[in-house]
Amino acid sequence: MPVLVNNLQEKVPVGERLVNLVVKVAGEALSLAGGPGDAEVSLVFVDDEYIHRLNREYRGVDRPTDVLSFALQEGEPMPEAGGETLLGDVVISLETARRQSEEYGHSFEREVAFLVAHGVLHLLGYDHQTEVECRAMREKEEAILARLGLAR
Repeated sequence: MPVLVNNLQEKVPVGERLVNLVVKVAGEALSLAGGPGDAEVSLVFVDDEYIHRLNREYRGVDRPTDVLSFALQEGEPMPEAGGETLLGDVVISLETARRQSEEYGHSFEREVAFLVAHGVLHLLGYDHQTEVECRAMREKEEAILARLGLAR
């Protein structure tokens, strides 16, 4: 399962350890949530300014956010590319992740891992519009993190 990681920001350092972690989290999310075994996911690290623009353009929300998911499998099935199912892109503001990790009192790595799990679950059709959906998604996120030793 290919996970492509692209760092488009320079405000928060991104090392090999973080890249390895997010690849594991994406794989665990796909496995635990029953995603296709041949899935390809793109993880993109950005800053607040970049994600603010995306949030305004695609969601009509004029402020930065922590994570955005752009699913490619919504609606009509897409043709396979090289035998892999292209699930979509998960865009994460590392500036916001750093701030939130401090606010929530846990590590930056755990916060980024949570955002990756959250974003990949969105690509797989999970949502949090209702209380029931929110609870189901939160349970899945926490199970993913627990499997990787990142539980609260």
